[in-house]
Amino acid sequence: MSTTIPRRTLLRRTIPRRTAPVRGRLRALAAAPAYPWCTGAALTVGAVGELTVFPGSLTNATAILISTASLMWRRAFPPVALVSVAAGLLSFGADSSLSIAVMISGLVACYVLGRHRVLHPALLIAGGAFGALAVNLWHILRWARDERLPDVPPLGNAGSLGLFAEAFGLSAVILGAVCMGDAVRSREETRRERAHSQAQLIAVERRQAAEAERAAIARELHDIVSHSVSMIAVQAESATYTTPGLSPQARDGFQQIAGTARASLAELRRLLGVLRTAPRHDEAAATAPQPTLDRLGELVDQHRAVGGSAELRISGERVPLAAAWELSAYRIVQESLTNARKHAPGARAIVELDYREDRLAIRVTDDGPGPPRDGGGASGHGLTGMRERAALVGGSLTAGAADDGGFRVEAELPW
Repeated sequence: MSTTIPRRTLLRRTIPRRTAPVRGRLRALAAAPAYPWCTGAALTVGAVGELTVFPGSLTNATAILISTASLMWRRAFPPVALVSVAAGLLSFGADSSLSIAVMISGLVACYVLGRHRVLHPALLIAGGAFGALAVNLWHILRWARDERLPDVPPLGNAGSLGLFAEAFGLSAVILGAVCMGDAVRSREETRRERAHSQAQLIAVERRQAAEAERAAIARELHDIVSHSVSMIAVQAESATYTTPGLSPQARDGFQQIAGTARASLAELRRLLGVLRTAPRHDEAAATAPQPTLDRLGELVDQHRAVGGSAELRISGERVPLAAAWELSAYRIVQESLTNARKHAPGARAIVELDYREDRLAIRVTDDGPGPPRDGGGASGHGLTGMRERAALVGGSLTAGAADDGGFRVEAELPW
């Protein structure tokens, strides 16, 4: 069975697509605003009509048409306005009279140069003033050569300053047009910067709202789930001691329930840590191993390195704990030393760890001024976080004034 391919399809396959770049340029040209073409064409038509009524030399006519027609491309290529200004000055230099079309095109071109910052405004104004002065000097030279006109008054005599009235007038017009274009540009830049700043502010507010929502979710998970799971673990472990006559299989089952509950608490703690902290862009920091109690010596050394005084005391036999207990204990000591540096700079801190049969006791004291009288030192985000870390592993934490002055933090983490 044969199929017939349409001729249009064959043409599409055989003819190379060399016209694609041309079509792209035509589309871009068609998508450009139409007002530059309309105004440029209107000025050119007006210039032709003016030259018909008041004909001039070929140089003057050519310069006028170039000055008006070049404005059609001012939107797509703003530097073309330099050609318009130069052609306008040339037409004024070729003929002593300044046509209306050249005046309008010159104003528009100077505005475009300032609006698009083709060059620095000071350079544009200086260049325009130099061109105006050159045209003025050319007119003075032509006046001096024309025997039908009166003699040119010498410089310094009465009326000699009026010889440069053209240069002053053209410079003032160029100055005003360029400054107007630059002012419009500055206003639009300010508007864009304000919009960008507002967008950044909205993004920050959204990020803060998301962080607040994560913190709320973390609190809800902690209040609803962690306490229930910890109760399951405690009841499963206590059942092996309070229920007489348990078979070995039942005792192992209770132990497995307790271990699963403890593991769930550890996973919940990691989830709460993710929810409470903002996303980090540093992947290396995000995947760094969690600190353990083996690094307490480094933590105390860091406290001493920043000017603090600390002593580490460890009693009992070192027991390797699960990751959740190790991390919670480490963070409690870390936050306690941080609070000591913040609220009692220069105070001496003592970190005590006591490994007991079924729990780890932590005590951090300092000889600083102690908590404020209004009780503000016993509440805060740091202490709240330490209490939550202790509760996540079934422990407890107390903080307040020490018996002999200063501040103390005591925690017990059972296992």
